[in-house]
Amino acid sequence: MANTYTQIHLQFVFAVKHRTSLISPIWKKELYLYISGIVENNGHKLLAINGMPDHIHIFIGMRPTQSVSDLLQDIKRNSSLWINQKGFIRGKFEWQEGYGAFSYSKSHVENVINYIHKQEEHHKKQSFREEYLEFLKKFDIDYNEKYIFREPQ
Repeated sequence: MANTYTQIHLQFVFAVKHRTSLISPIWKKELYLYISGIVENNGHKLLAINGMPDHIHIFIGMRPTQSVSDLLQDIKRNSSLWINQKGFIRGKFEWQEGYGAFSYSKSHVENVINYIHKQEEHHKKQSFREEYLEFLKKFDIDYNEKYIFREPQ
């Protein structure tokens, strides 16, 4: 698109179905590389990716050539298929329905990258649910408690 100039920084957060801790340290870097490829093949720039065994954070510079929902559908569908084809877990791997998408200005990019890289340290102090609710409140997003990711039973 000639004469189209954008600066769109988005962080996506989503969980493994039922918040089950299925993402193993043994293959998580391979998963992150695979997801990075999906992001880049769709024309976007990966800025950071990391997570925990039950959820993931992806921070990108997004091009206006694709909708957020189409990109997330592509990431979640293809990474689930890939995990299942690789046989990394017993049974079927699935991502939980839905996601969080949070936008940032250029001045916040470095802080968001650092935050994502320090997920393991961060989650020693705060659960995923607490983190997610904090994002929703910080970004003043209305939500229905019924649809918020639940802690595993």
